[in-house]
Amino acid sequence: MTSSHRTPAGVPSSETRYRLLVDAVTDYAIYMLDPDGFVTSWNSGAHRLKGYSEQEVLGRHFSRFYLEEDVRSGRPQRALAVAEKEGRFSAEGWRVRKDGSRFWALVVVHAIRDAHGLLLGFAKVTRDLTERKEAEENLRRSEQQLRLLVQSVTDYAIYMIDPDGVITNWNAGAQRIKGYLADEVVGTSFSRFYPPEDQANALPARALATALSDGRFEAEGWRVRKDGSRFWASVVIDPIHDADGRHIGFAKVTRDATEKRAAQQALERAREDLFQAQKLEAVGQLTGGVAHDFNNLLMVVLSSLTLARRRLPAEQHGVLRLLHNAAKAARRGVSLTQRMLAFARRQPLSPTAVDLSKLVGDMAELLQQSVGPTIELSVQVPRDLPKAVVDSHQLELAVLNLAVNARDAMPDGGRLTIAGRLAMFGPSGEEKREALCLEVTDTGVGMDEATLGRATEPFFTTKGTGKGTGLGLPMVHGLAAQSGGQLILSSHPGRGTTAAVWLPIAAADDHAEPVEPDQQPHGGSTVSPRAILLVDDDALVLDSAASLLEDDGHTVLRAGSGEEALRLLAAGSHIDLVITDYAMPRMSGTEFVAQLAKLGHHLPVVLASGFAEAGDVGPDLVQLNKPYNQDELRVAVEQALRMKQILS
Repeated sequence: MTSSHRTPAGVPSSETRYRLLVDAVTDYAIYMLDPDGFVTSWNSGAHRLKGYSEQEVLGRHFSRFYLEEDVRSGRPQRALAVAEKEGRFSAEGWRVRKDGSRFWALVVVHAIRDAHGLLLGFAKVTRDLTERKEAEENLRRSEQQLRLLVQSVTDYAIYMIDPDGVITNWNAGAQRIKGYLADEVVGTSFSRFYPPEDQANALPARALATALSDGRFEAEGWRVRKDGSRFWASVVIDPIHDADGRHIGFAKVTRDATEKRAAQQALERAREDLFQAQKLEAVGQLTGGVAHDFNNLLMVVLSSLTLARRRLPAEQHGVLRLLHNAAKAARRGVSLTQRMLAFARRQPLSPTAVDLSKLVGDMAELLQQSVGPTIELSVQVPRDLPKAVVDSHQLELAVLNLAVNARDAMPDGGRLTIAGRLAMFGPSGEEKREALCLEVTDTGVGMDEATLGRATEPFFTTKGTGKGTGLGLPMVHGLAAQSGGQLILSSHPGRGTTAAVWLPIAAADDHAEPVEPDQQPHGGSTVSPRAILLVDDDALVLDSAASLLEDDGHTVLRAGSGEEALRLLAAGSHIDLVITDYAMPRMSGTEFVAQLAKLGHHLPVVLASGFAEAGDVGPDLVQLNKPYNQDELRVAVEQALRMKQILS
């Protein structure tokens, strides 16, 4: 009779079932050791994992699965000792297969005892974690490389902040850009890098909120270094989430863009300067051309008025007065064309060594009369300043223009200061050098930025219709530029305006200011009548100039071009003197003079021009500026004939 605890026939015993269960496990090596560490059982998982069959390992010591260095250090024995003492041993480490290859193993050893506590042996379970180990190692290497990469970046401040904005790490670039060591900032709020005004406006908190809501925050702005200095920063903040999508902080990248911003601003200024220069050049070309043609017309008017006044009987007082007024108006037109040509840098200049202290001092009375009694005039030009290279007459006109502008800016009175100084000066991008500065400063209404930007534009004025030509400042601008200097305006609404005229210093060998010639009319020519060849492409100018010469008794041959004049000479016409216009089509005045010399006609020549382009006409030519009157024409003729005698 079979007892109730017996296994029914055909049913495996519990021991058999246990063996079948253990042997069916293939992902784990499960085997038994005796108390000395010799293998007493071996499952299929052990066979698969370690490569040994049951016959190859039974009765063998389990240390054969350890690395040689581990065996020498006694690691297998220590594992059993720990399991015997504590009941369990668990560890990870390298193990060796039958073929000598290594794998990363998770090992658990349990001590097995009988009912009386006697140690029967050990149960050992091993799992192959090589893939996990490799993945962890790859992740560790990747993290290490990333850490090294971030730490090696010095051009960018790269660091982490927690959800509350507290800094959690710090790279070398952050230390270089912001000036803080890691232990100075880790654990503190990143808002410390913002200027006080941005902190007061909660800009740091808004930046984090934007990054979290939009997935990214990007901006530029001022930031503060440890030493208190500011730099222009390009900032990017990205939110960081863990694998479960929980927000764990922010990654912040900051780049110092101060130099880039300065370069962009310099480029924008250069573009604006170029645009302004091109605009002024275009207007200047137009203005210069108009002024040149206007000069010719004024010369015709003035010449005709001069001759008409001379030929009217003295008793015609009413008509003479009208002619006098017409001539006065025409001379105002001459002054206007001079301003236009000054702006266009096309008026002929006679630069000399000018004593600024003497020039302004001599003008003081005229300036005070021009600005009126409600304005206090102060002249502060030191007498020991070196001389400036400039056309003294044009500079006087420039100072007068600036004074009148200042007067108009102080309708209720004020203070006008004209000061001179020696200082270092140089246009943007050029080496600075010593130069003279003549400053005209008022305490008037001043100009806003928009008005200041247009102040030197021709015909731009804020004085209202009929109260200004808009050519005063452009004329000063043109004079300064043509003299090798610059006009710099500075102004603020309600705080007045300063016009600084920078001029080059005269060298030791520069000519001194010329002695003023007698301005009184000659009353008649002192030259005996001559045969004069007059050349001008403008028929009205040609007729007017010829009339002035004929009025002095000269015989005039007229030519409308250089080619026509050469034909007259080739025909054998007797000529004592040539007066030619400079600006003529096809053949300019200087080209015509060169042809004269080439053909052997060595005649005294007067070159008439309203342009500065005539330049240095040479020692054997006399230059006559348009529009000229009869007295100026007489002087030029006398000088040319006398110069010819000297050179002969």
